[in-house]
Amino acid sequence: MIQLAGCFSWRVSTLFAGLVLALLLGPGFMFAQAHPAVLGGGKSLWAGGEYSNYQADFGPPDRLTGLGAFVDFNWNSRFAAEAELRFLHFNGYQGEHQSNYFVGPKYTIIRYGKFRPYAKVLFGIGDIKFPYKIGSGSYFAFAPGGGLDYRLTHRIALRAEYEYQFWPSAPGIAGEPNHGIKPNGFNAGISYRIF
Repeated sequence: MIQLAGCFSWRVSTLFAGLVLALLLGPGFMFAQAHPAVLGGGKSLWAGGEYSNYQADFGPPDRLTGLGAFVDFNWNSRFAAEAELRFLHFNGYQGEHQSNYFVGPKYTIIRYGKFRPYAKVLFGIGDIKFPYKIGSGSYFAFAPGGGLDYRLTHRIALRAEYEYQFWPSAPGIAGEPNHGIKPNGFNAGISYRIF
């Protein structure tokens, strides 16, 4: 069995949790204004959860499913920073599962009533446990994607998106081709506006 970076994965998870916490708590300290002024300035913080269904791109063409969480800090009506965690731990072939920890920019293309189509490019770490317990690893990854937010109310939104990930240095296992893997799939979720 090959173990490719167990300690590294723990450090990355801790660092990512710190970034998400800073994203959640930081804006409250940075904007010392009355609540209505913050809402009027265009800045907002959304947090949500999602269901994911992805093609693993390693081994048989099975689809991994799982749950995730995301946080969007909107600087204005167009630009945002997004952080996401995803745990694809269900339906894996012979014990395979993947997780990712990403952060990056998100751009709302147009606002049309309650619809907000967007594009994003996230960067971070992808973790994988390979089938048949042949090993595990943590890899740099980036993920362009796009989707649609639909505002049900001022505080609640639905989300549907597609994401295509690139893990250029995976799998890095002796005897396996080292051409990178490209997990991709769909996410559907709901989010709540914190401020």
